[in-house]
Amino acid sequence: MGYNAWNAFACNVNETLIIQTAQYMKEYGLLDVGYNHVNLDDCWAMKNRSATGEVVSDTTRFPSMNNLTDQLHALGFYAGIYSDSGWFTCAGYPGSFMHEEQDAMTFQSWGFDFLKYDNCAIPFDDIIREGVMGKYQRMADALVIVAEKTGTTLIFSLCEWGWSQVWLWGAQMSHSWRIDGDIVPFWGSITSIINSASFITQATNLYGRNDLDMLEIGNGNLTYDEAKTHFTTWALLKAPLLIGTNLATISQEMLSVLKNQDIIAINQDPVYGTSISPFRWGINPDWTSNSTYPAQFWSGPSENGTVIMLINTLSQPADMFFNLTESPWIRAGIQYSVRDLWTHTENGTAVRNFTAVDVPTHGVVALLLKEAGDEPSGLMPPCAGEALIQCTAENGTKYS
Repeated sequence: MGYNAWNAFACNVNETLIIQTAQYMKEYGLLDVGYNHVNLDDCWAMKNRSATGEVVSDTTRFPSMNNLTDQLHALGFYAGIYSDSGWFTCAGYPGSFMHEEQDAMTFQSWGFDFLKYDNCAIPFDDIIREGVMGKYQRMADALVIVAEKTGTTLIFSLCEWGWSQVWLWGAQMSHSWRIDGDIVPFWGSITSIINSASFITQATNLYGRNDLDMLEIGNGNLTYDEAKTHFTTWALLKAPLLIGTNLATISQEMLSVLKNQDIIAINQDPVYGTSISPFRWGINPDWTSNSTYPAQFWSGPSENGTVIMLINTLSQPADMFFNLTESPWIRAGIQYSVRDLWTHTENGTAVRNFTAVDVPTHGVVALLLKEAGDEPSGLMPPCAGEALIQCTAENGTKYS
């Protein structure tokens, strides 16, 4: 959790802006609720390396990286930096290809704790003789060498845009990996990324996470309900939560979205690092890929109960109904207390099913269900959900 300057400022960054942003994060209580990283993105460097090959920070905008990281650490934050696995970064600054260990040692000496590693300016095949995985392994190996020499381990975040099925190998060398192209602050981008994520949720755990890209809350034309859906999905899928807006101008409404501690608690669950997953797609048949209407019904375990997320992808409000045992984390024959993670209220007891009424256009419902004893006796049919087609008495009689 933290902040990345790219979505708000792109290349228009300097030390003063980064420190001011960190101060806003403290002032607004964002550090207190868990946003404890402040990360640079592209454009912090000079266009050319030194005579001895070191990457050099921009002498005007970032005159001393050690001074920057010292200030961030003093404010209570970890500090992050950016580089690229190719010849150049995406904005044309020096990449780390063939300088991996040298750059990793430089980043460590400057006091950085986190490295975002991009995918631009890929060398010709007859030079690199590696695929995407091998290209990223070069820096992973360099970070291991730096750790052995210095005792310092950097968080390593792959930004390879979902290439080469990174969810199958990203955890072997990194802590997070981008699963898709760059996000933009429009509803269609949010739903497209949700759709991509819906098929690979099993890749996320406590040790490595699918990265759905930085948050766009506070940017573009996202409505309040769309921002809530964006934040809820990213958080409950256990993606990194990196704020990417100008905190000097953020509205209180959008700030309240970022500070929902009930939602953040699921993202930071110390027991269950796994993502929620779809149990029903809803509008489309299950396992349908649709970037406009992705999966709507999701669930997963948490330290304090079963998490349910419902997304209304329609352009009008809708009631959303599900049987409890559609979620694999729900026990048959048990009733459940229902906590709404956005209203922060206890909403009675669910028995066998639940209906969220009048879910707003592009809105979300996030619930925490906790076991609340056996369901009332005598309910019919005697088996709930899918079990009904094999519902059988002890004497072998099938219920019909």
